[in-house]
Amino acid sequence: MTVLTAERLRVLVPALSLAVLLAAVFWLQPRAMSYTGLNLLFNLAVPIALATIAQMLIMMVNDLDLSMGTFVSFVACVTATILNSDPVVGTLILAGCVAVYATLGIVIHLRALPSIVVTLGMSFVWGGLAVLLLPSPGGTAPDWIRAVMTSKPPFVPMAIVASLIIAASAHWLVMRSSFGVVLRGVGGNERMVERAGWSVLRARAAAYAMAGVFAVLSGMSLVGLTTSADANIALRYTLLSIAGVILGGGEFVGGRVSPIGAVIGALTLTLAASFLSFLKISPDWQIGAQGAILIIVLAVRLLLNRRETRAARS
Repeated sequence: MTVLTAERLRVLVPALSLAVLLAAVFWLQPRAMSYTGLNLLFNLAVPIALATIAQMLIMMVNDLDLSMGTFVSFVACVTATILNSDPVVGTLILAGCVAVYATLGIVIHLRALPSIVVTLGMSFVWGGLAVLLLPSPGGTAPDWIRAVMTSKPPFVPMAIVASLIIAASAHWLVMRSSFGVVLRGVGGNERMVERAGWSVLRARAAAYAMAGVFAVLSGMSLVGLTTSADANIALRYTLLSIAGVILGGGEFVGGRVSPIGAVIGALTLTLAASFLSFLKISPDWQIGAQGAILIIVLAVRLLLNRRETRAARS
């Protein structure tokens, strides 16, 4: 019974951390407990959640993407410029970006290259392309993207509705579909996947391609919220996406991820920024404070894991 309780607590840690942080925000600012307040609190949650799912797909196959932030920034620049003026060309460019991501997965696997090194190099490529495309902040969000991201569904703000859809879709893709089983198998034991008759190369390419799709959606949704773009608009998304996955119960190895937990982690990080603003903490210190929140949650997870291990041995 003790093991079961520890396991449940370990799974509920991301949700509990979000609930505690939300309660603290409501205590500091009771007016946030409304439709408009929640909309402001989670306004930027959707692009962060999408980037977190993209990072989760890469981490699921035991890799790490250090170009996530610059890639999302490049997509935002394409969306605010080319996609707005010439939708066909813009769509082809974004589709090409997804193809590049799939190619990265193939190259990393065939040449046995460290994903950190390859994606770090690609971060300079995406960043350079973003600066060439949009040297200074500007551009305009396509009307249809702006309409979707600023829509106001009844009862619950768009950010929360979209986050639920993202979590449900990612959960089905990773945890319920045969495609997700193969990807998790690649992260857990490549040899067993090969013995079962599946191609590890194709699985890695598919994982990177799907990550590219979610990252493209992240950049597009970000422009829909900000109405313009900048070559540096999403640089923090690299660390935020990694933190969101870990905060949501994911691990760096073994294909152990939680799509729902990853979205909750993204929501927690988004809410943390608002919470720190209410405490009147300088933006220069907010990144450090977010890191402290992450460390606290991970420490709780570690204690629960140790408790579960001891209970299992006894």
